[in-house]
Amino acid sequence: MDIQRGHGDQKRQMTCLRMILPGDTLAGIWLMTAFTANSDIMRQNDPQIFTFPDTEHLARILTVEVLNLVKDSMSTGRRFNIALSGGSTPRILFEHIAKFYKDPGIWDNVSFYWVDERCVPPNHPESNFRMANEIFLSNLSHPNEQIFRMKGEEDPHLEANRYSRLIFNQVHNADNLPAFNLIMLGLGGDGHTASIFPGQLELLWTDNFCDVGVHPGTGQKRITLTGKVINNAENVFFLVSGREKAKMVVRIICEGSGKEELPATFINPEHGNLSWFLDEAAASLLHNKENPG
Repeated sequence: MDIQRGHGDQKRQMTCLRMILPGDTLAGIWLMTAFTANSDIMRQNDPQIFTFPDTEHLARILTVEVLNLVKDSMSTGRRFNIALSGGSTPRILFEHIAKFYKDPGIWDNVSFYWVDERCVPPNHPESNFRMANEIFLSNLSHPNEQIFRMKGEEDPHLEANRYSRLIFNQVHNADNLPAFNLIMLGLGGDGHTASIFPGQLELLWTDNFCDVGVHPGTGQKRITLTGKVINNAENVFFLVSGREKAKMVVRIICEGSGKEELPATFINPEHGNLSWFLDEAAASLLHNKENPG
C-alpha cells in the first residue's frame, strides 16, 4: 500500500518480507521506498525497518550488525565511535554482548560515548552510564581512556559545553560536526528521543553539539546530544520494544501529518543510514498499515 509521508507529493510504499538472518532468526524486513511524482528513484536515506519475534532475537541480530560495523571500521584504520543510550532495550543488548562477546580484542578499536545522561552521579540507579558500565563495559576490560561518559553530577550547562568540546576533538568530523560511526537511540512514549522532548525542538536545530533538556514531567535536567550531531552520524539505530510503543512507532514511521511536535520525527541522517530494530510487539501496528482493513 502507499502511505502518505513527508512533504508535497512524496509517498512511501511499505512492504514486509520475511527473511532468515544469522542464527536462524526469522525477521521481518520492512522495505520502505519513497517516490515523487517525477521520479521513481528510492532516496538513499529511507529507513530500514527490522522486526523480530522478541527482544532476545533483536539483541542477537543487533549485536551482529554492530560488530560488522566495527570490523568495517577496522579496515579503514579509524577508531569506531559509538554513542550509547539508556533504557530497557539497550539493556538487553548490553546483556547479550556481555554474555557472548566479552573478548576485549573485538572492542580494542572502539570508543564509547553517550547520547544523553540524567543529571545524577555515575553510581545513581538512574544513570545511563551506570547501566552500561555494570552490565557491559566493566566486563570487557576496556581501557578507561576509551570510555567518555557525560558527567551528570556536574553543572549541566558547563558539562554540555565540556562534552561538546570533547566530541569535537575526539570524534571524526564531517561538515565541521562530529560524525559518530553509530548512534543508538530509544523512543519515548511521547515521541522523544535522546533527551529531546516535545516542546523543546530547539535542541534539534541548535548549533551546540550538546545541550540541556528538561523532562517535562519531573523537571529533571539531562545532558543530550543535539539533533545536528545525531543527524550527522554514519548510522543511527532506533531500538524499540514493547506494545506500549506501537502507536508511536506507527506515528513516527508511517503518518504524514500531525506529528510535527514529535522530536523522533526529525531524526534522519543527511548522509548516513537510519535503521529501526523493533520487537514484534512494538511493530504490531505496522502490519495494519501493510494490510489495511
